[in-house]
Amino acid sequence: MPRIPSRFIPLLLVLAGALFYFPFLGRVHLFDWDEINFAESAREMIVTGNYTRVQINFQPFWEKPPLFFWLQVLAMKAFGINEFAARFPNAVMGIVTLLVLYFVGKKSVDERFGLLWALAYFGSLTPHLYFKSGIIDPTFNLFIFLSVWFIAQAVSAYGTPKATRLAAFSGLFVGLAVLTKGPVGGLLVGLTFLVYWAIQRFRPILSFLNGLLFFGCGLAVASVWFGLELVKNGFWFFEEFFRYQIRLFSTPDAGHQQPFYYHFVVVLLGCFPMSLLAIRGFFADSRSDLQSAVPIPESIADYKSATENRSDRNTGPLKSERAVSLRRWMIILFWVVMILFSIVKTKIVHYSSMAWFPVSYLAATVLYSYLKGSLTWNRWLTIGIAVIGGVLALLITALPLVGMNAVELIPYIKDRFAAANLTAPVEWQGWEWVIGTAYGVIIIGLLVLRQKRPVGSVVTLFLATPVLLWFVLPAIIPKIERYTQGAVIDFYEAKQGQDVYIEPIGYKSYAHLFYFRKQPPTNPNSYREDWLINGPVDKPAFFVTRNINIDQYRYHPNLEIIREDAGFVFLRRKPAFK
Repeated sequence: MPRIPSRFIPLLLVLAGALFYFPFLGRVHLFDWDEINFAESAREMIVTGNYTRVQINFQPFWEKPPLFFWLQVLAMKAFGINEFAARFPNAVMGIVTLLVLYFVGKKSVDERFGLLWALAYFGSLTPHLYFKSGIIDPTFNLFIFLSVWFIAQAVSAYGTPKATRLAAFSGLFVGLAVLTKGPVGGLLVGLTFLVYWAIQRFRPILSFLNGLLFFGCGLAVASVWFGLELVKNGFWFFEEFFRYQIRLFSTPDAGHQQPFYYHFVVVLLGCFPMSLLAIRGFFADSRSDLQSAVPIPESIADYKSATENRSDRNTGPLKSERAVSLRRWMIILFWVVMILFSIVKTKIVHYSSMAWFPVSYLAATVLYSYLKGSLTWNRWLTIGIAVIGGVLALLITALPLVGMNAVELIPYIKDRFAAANLTAPVEWQGWEWVIGTAYGVIIIGLLVLRQKRPVGSVVTLFLATPVLLWFVLPAIIPKIERYTQGAVIDFYEAKQGQDVYIEPIGYKSYAHLFYFRKQPPTNPNSYREDWLINGPVDKPAFFVTRNINIDQYRYHPNLEIIREDAGFVFLRRKPAFK
């Protein structure tokens, strides 16, 4: 790779993150469910002034602790209650993640490896896209990775004073992870450590005191919220919180039952192109440049022997040992995440997103060896990149063409709701198909020129996807969003400030809460759908349902249909008493 002065690399990563992560954050509405769900919890903190209790619809929300919502609150205080603010924390975390990967890679191997690791994560599809979202996982995943990294370093420094500090840092970050997404943070780190320990045949790898320090630091950080809730509200809140977590793991959430192999397919396709390189990274021939003949220290005597008479511990065998040790931790973390969330009944794309860190690491090992000339390019990599990249290019090319010819396609769509979605008035400019076509041409070009320009081809491969998304997000995604939820969001926004009830019926949604800017209800009966439809309501009530659900409401004596638009049906009920 071209030589970049060391002092400029962090600045280069910051500029790249700022250029690609921040633009267009507010270009499209938040998507139902998760994005709106989380932003609404942050909004309700601001509305109620209660920053310790996570709420949704002004009722306790058992699913998540508050740390990510606190970050969204800070952004909303700075930028207003809007889409940009809801997504801003993850954009910042995106830049931090690139810097972390670079510095960890530099410490473990060298500068080039760190840059390749950051490039692999930056230039892959879902890892890049999620930093432009309002989903919790990018922030949660960074804390988990840092906790695993520090505990790995503590194990490598076993028996030295340095291990104590490293164990404390690991505990700090696992505590932050638990504050972000709950007990699963501790579970991922704990399982990864236990598997590593088992591979070491349960030999001592962390002193009892350091293990206690790790646990104590994690508990202290998590207690910033959990302890406060316990003091304020007693055990009932925790009983509900943990009951929900167990239910999420043991029973499938509606609409999220998927086959066991679901997350493997998600990572393979979603993490393109780094996922294809990572497959090769699992094999021994891709790690030869990261290791030396010196084994990983397994005891105090081994560590002291390895470090004796060495003035610079960032060079030579110790650095190579760190690289091999980190590889082992990353592979273990990958399998822990993939197996755990394949067992979990509820399966959603971002549940396995923690695996993106080890996948990017393994991809970087392959790139590193390939650019050094010690690893040949496998023809299966060429085929995989051509197939998945080609399908992605065709999909992005086809979406605008489908949109511009939506009316002709409607008779062939059997799903009534999806067919009605395509009737939404969306104005295409007619050039959007060029984005996908250009991406396909780039993929073909870099594969053809790969042998003549290996460095340029690698850089182009991992810059092509961010550039693709940079154009797709403002030019195509807002139009897709108009088909899927544009009509209903417009309805909610038009009702802002009015003294009315608004509820979706027949399907689950959080959009009415955020885009109607619902205020704390004064009548507790308003939480009951049967009361809103049949009871003595004290103000106008509006309902939204989908056309596939309208038959059960169409002839209800209390409801009148006021509009049907793009698959959504809007109903009104006049108050029983004026």
